[in-house]
Order: sequence, then C-alpha cells, then structure tokens
Amino acid sequence: MTAALAIGLSALPGVAGASPAGPALPGHASCPFGTAPGPPVDSSEVPEPGQPEPTPLPVPDPPIGGPAMGSCGDVVAPGAPAAPPVGVVSYVLADLDSGEVLAARNPHARLRPASLMKTLTGLLVARRLPLDETITGTQEDADQEGTRVGMGPGGQYTIRQVFDAMMMASGNDAAHALAVRLTGSVPATVDLMNSTARELGALDTRAATPSGLDGPGMQSSAYDLASIFRAAMREPAFAQAVATRRIPFPGHGPNPPFEVVNDNRLLTTGYPGYLGGKTGFTDDARHTFIGAAERNGRRLVVVLMRGEQRPVPMYQQASALLDHGFALPDPQGVGTLTDGVPENGANGSADGYGEEAGDPSAVAPDSGAAGSWGTPLLLVAVFAGLGGLLALRAGRR
Repeated sequence: MTAALAIGLSALPGVAGASPAGPALPGHASCPFGTAPGPPVDSSEVPEPGQPEPTPLPVPDPPIGGPAMGSCGDVVAPGAPAAPPVGVVSYVLADLDSGEVLAARNPHARLRPASLMKTLTGLLVARRLPLDETITGTQEDADQEGTRVGMGPGGQYTIRQVFDAMMMASGNDAAHALAVRLTGSVPATVDLMNSTARELGALDTRAATPSGLDGPGMQSSAYDLASIFRAAMREPAFAQAVATRRIPFPGHGPNPPFEVVNDNRLLTTGYPGYLGGKTGFTDDARHTFIGAAERNGRRLVVVLMRGEQRPVPMYQQASALLDHGFALPDPQGVGTLTDGVPENGANGSADGYGEEAGDPSAVAPDSGAAGSWGTPLLLVAVFAGLGGLLALRAGRR
C-alpha cells in the first residue's frame, strides 16, 4: 500500500484502530446495526398494500463463526498487526479456502447489501440452470429499476450471457429474467434465496429482491456475504462469470449487439491474482464491495459494507485489506465463515428461522407473536427435548 493511500485511508470518517480479539459481547445484538439496518432514506422498503411489516430476524447467541465474530469494532488475531484503516461500517477479510476470518469490523452488522445480493442469485443460477438454454427477454425485464444491461422484449439470450451480464455489469434486468427462469416467479425465487441462505448458515440475511434493489426487510452482513461468495466460488460457472472482463451481448429488435464490460475496478485495473467479485450501490445501502484474489497459493476474500467512494474509492480500500491479508507472515483466524446451520447450537442457533422461506413476517422466538414461524419453532422445541434435532434438520434440508 502506498504512503498516499495510507494517508487517504487514515482520513476516512468512522475509522477505529484495530484491536486484538478479546472477550466478545453476548451475541452482536448490542452492536451498531446488530439487529437490523437503519431507517431507509426513501420509500423503497414500504411493504405492498396488505403485506405485513417485516420484523427483525433472530440474533444467534453465541454468534455464528465464533465468539470474536460478536465483536462490534475491529478484531485481529493476538499479536497480528493492525489491519489498515478503512472507512466502512463493516468488513470481513477471510481465507477463501479454509474459511478462516483473518480480520473484521462488526462482521455481523445487519446492513443492506445492494447488488452484492446478486451473489446469492448467482449461486442458485450456477447450481440449477442449464447455461446453454436460450431465453426470451420481456418488457418486464427491460422495465426494472436501476442498472440494466440492455435486455429487451423479444431478445434471444443464452442463460450464460444473462448470468455473465448480471455478475459483470450488475444488470437488474438480467437478475429479473434469471429469477423468473429459476422458479417461475420473482417471489418464489426470493423464497428460494432465503431458504438457501439459511441452509448455508447465513442467518443475518433476508433477501427482498433477486437484484439487491432495496425492498422490505432486505439485509445481510459482511460475514454472511463472504460465506455466500465462498460457496458460490465452488461453482465453476460463477467463478468464470465474476472473472470475465467483457462479453458480446445480443441486441433486440432494431437494437444491434453490443459489448458488456465488467464494472469491478480491481479486475479491470489488474490487481495481481484477482479472481473477481461484485460491486453494489443503492441510496439506502451506500457502497458495497466483494473481491477475491490469489497469491502464493492462498486465496482471500474481502467484503466491505456501507462505505463511500471518497476520499478513497472502495476498490482501493478492498485492495489495502487484501494486501494486508497476503502480507500476514503466519495468519491466524479470529473466526470461521459458515458452511451450514450449526446442528447443536454450539456455534449459534437457527431457531426462529422457520420453513416458510423468505417470509417477511418472520418473528424472533421470544416475541410471542403467532405466524408462519410458530409451528416450526414448536417442532424444534419438541424434537430438541427428545434429542431429535439432527433428524429434524436433515428433514429440512
């Protein structure tokens, strides 16, 4: 990291010095954004008429990933050098292969992911769809808000082209088309995204849209998104999509074909060993970033949430953290990314996450409220008392 960059990073607002891993708070509910994102700045999260207001997701205690993952501030391994200062509310730096978390700030802060939510959509596409199949663009695809790659009604596209365009250029039209193809409807795909997040143990995550556009109850965390990205990178189609610099893309109607270019600056500026990632922005989420790189046989991933592009761009803040991780002489983990819901509560609990995937009216176990979570919670309690929790989880999966 250059001296100029270090000076710029140190000037970022809200930066706290790193501190060794110490006793963690009970869970992370008392941390900033510990239970839910802050208030929205617009009306994007107002439920549709007749839909309930989303309630906070349960907070696992102890925190998923280990005690240090419940820390509110910066955390590094004992004896390790402090991580470079970055101007984001939350970040996670982890080993992409072992899942060891090397440094973090408020890792379970529940924030809006913006287009980083496309990593979860992309994981499902890579797992479930035939990439050589042709789909037809619709007016509904073209009418999506925000960033669009340029799909149009009647256009003929392979799923591979649409998938690449979603991950490279963050096309919300592409995310909509893929969501419809995955399950037949956007709401059903959002349900599938939420059930998949729970299967991964990403219990801070609730999708509201397949694109990451803000919606009622939308949230995730740097910890969850690093875990989701790690799972997605095991899928060759996903790893190829995020590493692709440019592709030709079909036109539609009178519109000629054109080229789609990856918007990830760490890829286009040639960060050494860069494997790919995802960028995101909404007014409510602010700037978000995922990036991964490989050096000397080690693969690292970094996730930054709720940051700004000034005085230092997000991609340069990400590169500073990646450089720090690669420079650690004897890296030790302060936690572990999740690979599935803990079975016995030793590393957190999935209780309160019912069978109804993506249900926006989810309630915490101690709320006393009735709803779609009541029956699953009762079953969990009964089976736990009988020693049958493992069997119950097997049935859910």
